[in-house]
Amino acid sequence: MQSFFSRFVFLLFFSASIAQSTAVDQGYTYFLDLFHTTDAAQHQRTLKQIERSWHPSYEILAIESLYFLKHPTTGLRLLQLLQRKTKKQYAYDFNKWYAYIWNKDATYTDHYFNFKALLHRAIDPKFGMYFAHRAHQSSIRLDEVRWGGVVQDGIPPLRNPQMVASTEASYLDEDDIVFGIVINGDARAYPKRILAWHELFLDTVGETSVAGVYCTLCGTMIVYNTSKDGVHYQLGTSGFLYRSNKLMYDQETQSLWNTLWGKPVIGPLATQEIELDYISVVTTTWGAWKQLHPTTTVLSLQTGYRRDYSEGSAYKSYFATDRLMFPVPKQDRRLKNKQEVLAIRWPSETNQNIAISSKFLAKHPIYSTRLGEHQITVFTDTSGAHRVYLTGTTIFTSYTNTTAMDQAGNSWHISEEKLTNPLTGQQLLRLPTHNAFWFGYQAAFPEVTLIK
Repeated sequence: MQSFFSRFVFLLFFSASIAQSTAVDQGYTYFLDLFHTTDAAQHQRTLKQIERSWHPSYEILAIESLYFLKHPTTGLRLLQLLQRKTKKQYAYDFNKWYAYIWNKDATYTDHYFNFKALLHRAIDPKFGMYFAHRAHQSSIRLDEVRWGGVVQDGIPPLRNPQMVASTEASYLDEDDIVFGIVINGDARAYPKRILAWHELFLDTVGETSVAGVYCTLCGTMIVYNTSKDGVHYQLGTSGFLYRSNKLMYDQETQSLWNTLWGKPVIGPLATQEIELDYISVVTTTWGAWKQLHPTTTVLSLQTGYRRDYSEGSAYKSYFATDRLMFPVPKQDRRLKNKQEVLAIRWPSETNQNIAISSKFLAKHPIYSTRLGEHQITVFTDTSGAHRVYLTGTTIFTSYTNTTAMDQAGNSWHISEEKLTNPLTGQQLLRLPTHNAFWFGYQAAFPEVTLIK
């Protein structure tokens, strides 16, 4: 991000469109004026106008302006003004400023949407479309939406990526982490070491169009069916974050989508009842996955991009500590921030939402609980992979990778889609789940039930 800032051209913030904008009120234009000129005397006059007309809604404007302002003297004076008005002495610690803003009621007005559009469009003109004139097309707090440091698709998605047979994936070691999915018998593996550089793949698996969204910051890999009610959504990486989780966008409307919810949250689609269906994904090792699925295909290293795809090269320093790169409004200390949990929810059936610590499940390889009115069983194998099935009254006592035994002595075949009793033909379907870091999942679902 710092290298991007060093290339920031000061005057780019104020494009010709600012002069044409009639939606920004006088207070908001004061802050934008700071980017219109490098004249120190004019900056001083503008700061006096800001101070005379100060309103609580100016706090977020001042914080975001400070984040980008490259004029040292003006920046210092704006900071001093912000500190006097808020009685907070956070200096240039933006994480503390954002925490201060987020832990009280929002004070911004509708004009903030246009301010944010104009402020960020100098980074990427497409950013203006995310926010401009969308004050009444938002289901989340706009002041919680932060720029992540890249342009639209600056972390390039893999669209229709090249796959190879497992026998050709000589670049993978047995213990490399992969995300495995099976749809209509089509087994595929997407190595973490590749997706950490791309964070999104768009593919057709088992004749189903899917988006695999990997948020490195919150350790979440979710696979969505990108078609809903006859509409296909072409998704991409927006460049923005909400509660440290990446926001997607759709190409047609440039609406922003919450990754963990599978819902559009800002833009014309946010006013509609859209929620993508998600598909089970397993976080496991390459050795364990190909043993279960010898005919699986796997991402090729020929992605069209030059990256260091070695295991652990991306975000090494971030994964090495429990510190966050981007804060969330509140941190739940019942687990460490980046402790992995299994996220279990079934929004079409129940509002209940469960997160189970992966460390807990490693000690309880067969674990049963209830989700709403449904009995579920989590099977955890030695690779750490979790699979969840709707088991009803059936109680399981032991299992191997391919076979589970129930309390009555019946043997069940385990597949990615279901458990099957070969004698009776009874089937117990799998429930889609995914893994996540605790802090990111709890920030998206504050009322989640934690099992640890």
